[in-house]
Amino acid sequence: MKDWHTMARRTRLLALALAAPLLMSACSTDDSGSSGSSSTAGSGGSAAADGDLSFAVITHGSAGDAFWDVVQKGAEAAGDDLGVGVDYQSDGDPQRQSQLIQAAVNQDVDGIVVSMANPDALQDSVQAAVSAGIPVVTINSGAERSAEFGAIGHVGQDETIAGQGAGQRLAQDGAKNVLCVVHEAGNIGLEQRCAGASQGLGSNVKLLQVDINDLQAAQSTITSQLQSDPSIDGVLTLNSAVASVAAAAASDAGSKAEIATFDLNGDVIAAIQDGSVAFAVDQQQYEQGYLPIVMLKLYAQNLNTVGGGQPVLTGPGIVDSSNVDQIADLASSGTR
Repeated sequence: MKDWHTMARRTRLLALALAAPLLMSACSTDDSGSSGSSSTAGSGGSAAADGDLSFAVITHGSAGDAFWDVVQKGAEAAGDDLGVGVDYQSDGDPQRQSQLIQAAVNQDVDGIVVSMANPDALQDSVQAAVSAGIPVVTINSGAERSAEFGAIGHVGQDETIAGQGAGQRLAQDGAKNVLCVVHEAGNIGLEQRCAGASQGLGSNVKLLQVDINDLQAAQSTITSQLQSDPSIDGVLTLNSAVASVAAAAASDAGSKAEIATFDLNGDVIAAIQDGSVAFAVDQQQYEQGYLPIVMLKLYAQNLNTVGGGQPVLTGPGIVDSSNVDQIADLASSGTR
């Protein structure tokens, strides 16, 4: 086990005030492909320069994905702001993600941030980190298993609650027969979104499986489904990239189904502005990168914990025609 008192003696006082408002002010698609991307931030900070604290962020996203790029930007900004080392890596394959976690344990990092789209596949590696005395904060997916695995906290949206909100909004807009497009098999968070949407809608959504790695085929699959069932009046996608092909599919099929999605990218913002997408559920993923670094820094220095065993929720919020122009300005800077 690590001697956290020794670490505390090693660690310098923060140059920045880590006030509680940092936490209070704050937050699938998670794409499944394997990226192996890695970057390090915070090397210019005084603490990181002396090697005092180094945190690993290991997600199931992929390089170039609009959602996870914002998570990475948040984590690296926190590293720079707080003067700690942040090494961001990602891999959509659960086995390889587990190996990245184990490698971070072997490197004796001071804390690990991990997204758990497939909690069962990561259980051994996460618990190995905890057993080694390395604090873990989970993000984005796997909130219901986070405390069980020994993590000190979880940052993300409640997928069921977010799904309920999407379903309620679709119902308010008059949708009754909704297609929920799942782009990554085995991702528990996506399943929870669709289940929540059914609850909010007041009737079961119809699940449609597509492959995020083949968007052309996904568009064809959605088009075919809309053509075969003209009663579908709503399509809920769980990923911003899939939202774009769903809007195109509706046009191809001559369908008037309302298109809604989870998560933002530039295309979705433009689509909301032109009316081809009705709304997006925004989980504010910048916070999912930034806040865990703050939490790990506070824990390392002062054994602070946040959330009392409950997730620190980021959003969700609805982006639609009423606020999309404001969000567009923020998205252009890479923080939404």
